[in-house]
Amino acid sequence: MSASDPSSTSTRFLSLEEAERLVGEEVGVTPWLEITQARIQQFAEATGDHQFIHLDPERAKAETPFGGTIAHGFLTLSLLSWFGSQTGTVRIRDCRMVINYGLDTVRFLNPVKAGARIRARYTLLGVVEKSPGHYLIKHRAVVEIEGQEKPAMIAETLGMSVR
Repeated sequence: MSASDPSSTSTRFLSLEEAERLVGEEVGVTPWLEITQARIQQFAEATGDHQFIHLDPERAKAETPFGGTIAHGFLTLSLLSWFGSQTGTVRIRDCRMVINYGLDTVRFLNPVKAGARIRARYTLLGVVEKSPGHYLIKHRAVVEIEGQEKPAMIAETLGMSVR
């Protein structure tokens, strides 16, 4: 597969010049992941966020417009780490590590209902050598919900590759 083949599911280790040529291109699409009620419950336990809209299917059906429970927005956001490992996000060759450097923007656009399947679609937005051997890589991640036009979330992620 070529470096620009978005169906690839492996991380791309590229030279700085190769990565710069992909700016503006879609570089990866992840497999679908089902968001189960059990996963939502585990996230609630880990974060202490026990709102009924996430945990009580009967009450969520009766008292919300969602028809049942929904995933925490931050659960969807936290899955970007896993999604990034599943797809062809761009990394600079010969770097010993990549660290999460943060986010520029995050928008939660559509709730993810329990039982829905989501995936992330990555576009490379930028690659900048911030200092010798330190490369800031920016991707747009669009988290799609299977069968829906409107995405669950759009985020601009930042990773720092270090030689």
